[in-house]
Amino acid sequence: MLASGLLLVALLACLSVMVLMSVWRQRKLGGKLPPGPTPLPFIGNYLQLDTEQMYNCLMKLSKRYGPVFTVHLGTRRVVVLCGYDAVKEALVDQAEEFSGRGENATFDWLFKGYGVVFSNGERAKQLRRFSITTLRDFGVGKRGIEERIQEEAGFLIQAFRETCGAFIDPTFYMSRTVSNVISSIVFGDRFDYEDKEFLSLLRMIQGSFQFSATSTGQLYEMFYSVMKHLPGPQQQAFKELQGLEDFVARKVEQNQRTLDPNSPRDFIDSFLIRMSTTLRYGFLMLMKHPEVEAKLHEEIDRVIGRNRQPKFEDRAKMPYTEAVIHEIQRFGDMIPMGLSRRVIKDTKFRDFFLPKGTEVFPMLGSVLRDTKFFSNPEDFNPQHFLDDKGQFKKSDAFVPFSIGKRYCFGEGLARMELFLFLTTILQNFCFKSPQAPQDIDVSPKHVGFATIPRTYTMSFLAR
Repeated sequence: MLASGLLLVALLACLSVMVLMSVWRQRKLGGKLPPGPTPLPFIGNYLQLDTEQMYNCLMKLSKRYGPVFTVHLGTRRVVVLCGYDAVKEALVDQAEEFSGRGENATFDWLFKGYGVVFSNGERAKQLRRFSITTLRDFGVGKRGIEERIQEEAGFLIQAFRETCGAFIDPTFYMSRTVSNVISSIVFGDRFDYEDKEFLSLLRMIQGSFQFSATSTGQLYEMFYSVMKHLPGPQQQAFKELQGLEDFVARKVEQNQRTLDPNSPRDFIDSFLIRMSTTLRYGFLMLMKHPEVEAKLHEEIDRVIGRNRQPKFEDRAKMPYTEAVIHEIQRFGDMIPMGLSRRVIKDTKFRDFFLPKGTEVFPMLGSVLRDTKFFSNPEDFNPQHFLDDKGQFKKSDAFVPFSIGKRYCFGEGLARMELFLFLTTILQNFCFKSPQAPQDIDVSPKHVGFATIPRTYTMSFLAR
């Protein structure tokens, strides 16, 4: 009885200390940070947030508090930036101040401050320089990588032909294809599409990424200090992340010419999922809008024909295709809340004061849907990237790879892959859905850290 009583007292004492510290931290900076909903001790603004629709919930708060506001995710104090102007002012105009990386509890569990995406300070700068240089050495941005993509596209076309027009889920077809390109860069070789270890790797990446977009994943971001010790879906996500690390460690052991082991862990994860998810969203949008697919077929047949493989240089003569690819990325909005940033020193931003270490959410989705740049942002419409003469037009608000010092340096590779894979597939196939276009649901399955499209099936019919 005495032991139980002492344990209860200890727990209450710990809880009291946590509450007092939370209140102290919140009051210490009162009146200096941007406005926002009043937080409660320890749980912050949890009661005002919808973890099922975190992005939409934060956007609703911006309508009340403005484009720059403060929200408390448990004990985490986060400044949220909405719209092109606020995001650009922070990440470009004050790029150095906002160059730190904020928390992502799910992936931080594995990376522990290492890796290109999640590291900070001098370590982040060195890893970034090293990774960019190494990727260039392996052929990114050169003819060599284009040939690798073309070769892999050939394997993909053959795999689709072997389905004989049956309705299939394209998820792992695209994951295998995209991952083989980056694997050939990072590890020096591709994998057979039926390799069991390879398929297991893709499932681990997909599983951990999807967890970060669920309501449980958002809840974990708020209360990770407690939830990491409890049973639940987060433990399965940890298991999958650990499996990913073990896989990369084995490959690095086998081939010492690869990237630093701290770099591919998160580079592979973030790049592969973003790429294969974008293509899956693209297929879905083209089945929803068959008139767009028909125009793509016409431009591909006119510029490339059917007797040679597409080349990246063809892009300059294909404004409609380029506009469609951009609109797929804009509408798909893979990382709507952006990867969190952190100010690396005391910073004045607009009329506010952000102390060193303050976390920042640059809401990239709000930029991709900014009405000042896109007339009908909630609609899928390639005209967003075409001028009156049907020529491709750029937009400053096209930021799927972020902007500023921590933008995704895989952007060039991503652009090449999206163009070559999509044009090669459409050169050979027409898409068919088991549903009528008007019945196809293009709303996402989850919108949290990432946007996850719904599972669907489709048929690849030979042209």
